Amino acid sequence: MLFIFLTSCGITGKKKLSIVEIPIQRVDYLKGDFSFKDDWSYPEGVYRNEFGQLSCDGICPEEIYSMIDESGKIYEDSLESFYHWVDTTHLFHSIQSEAWVYEWAGTDYINVERINEDTVICFTENNAATHSSLHLIITKDAVRPTIVLNSIVSNLNTDSNIKTYNAQSGQMIIDQKMWEKGILKAVFDFKFDDPEDAKNNIYWKGEIYATVVLMIKCCNVGLKARRHESTNGFFCFFFAPSRLFAFAPINR
Repeated sequence: MLFIFLTSCGITGKKKLSIVEIPIQRVDYLKGDFSFKDDWSYPEGVYRNEFGQLSCDGICPEEIYSMIDESGKIYEDSLESFYHWVDTTHLFHSIQSEAWVYEWAGTDYINVERINEDTVICFTENNAATHSSLHLIITKDAVRPTIVLNSIVSNLNTDSNIKTYNAQSGQMIIDQKMWEKGILKAVFDFKFDDPEDAKNNIYWKGEIYATVVLMIKCCNVGLKARRHESTNGFFCFFFAPSRLFAFAPINR
């Protein structure tokens, strides 16, 4: 039995889970189409308006609305200030997958974090239409997959909308040479139990190409840091419910 603390998207809870441990196959060179790693998107809500400007729609900082006229155009003298508040970073995709999962419309991003010498945790990012996240705990030559659903549908039978689905079988293949360089290049195919309806065939499969970051304490001010294993760069981060915000780069 394994106790897992769920912290993604502001979730903090303690659940007793019976999780299948799936052996990992490691190869020197993993074949396949990983070209998705060269694709990128703007952060959710950022779009190009009819005036050719990058603007924000949805959950946006209050400060930007005084910088936009009635037609939706950003005032020329406010552009620099506008982009101080709106993040227009190019976010490169790190996962390509397909799934039959509750409340899932796709995701392009997976976070891969080393928490100690033997353990790496991974979790896909949710968005406005996707509320199920694939969680992986990689320890040496095994992986423990779960799906965590943060449902927007009210459940009258429980006080929480958080549901966890445990893997029943599957496989994962990792490119060992890329792993040694601090990059998780992998293919996976997992099947999950559905305790509410055993007839459902819940699955999640696809490819991952993501930098492994090392979680360390930083700055002595209550922040954490992520170090890219493939570089010597350190960054301090604020941890927010569903996203990481860079505080200051530290180059070492």
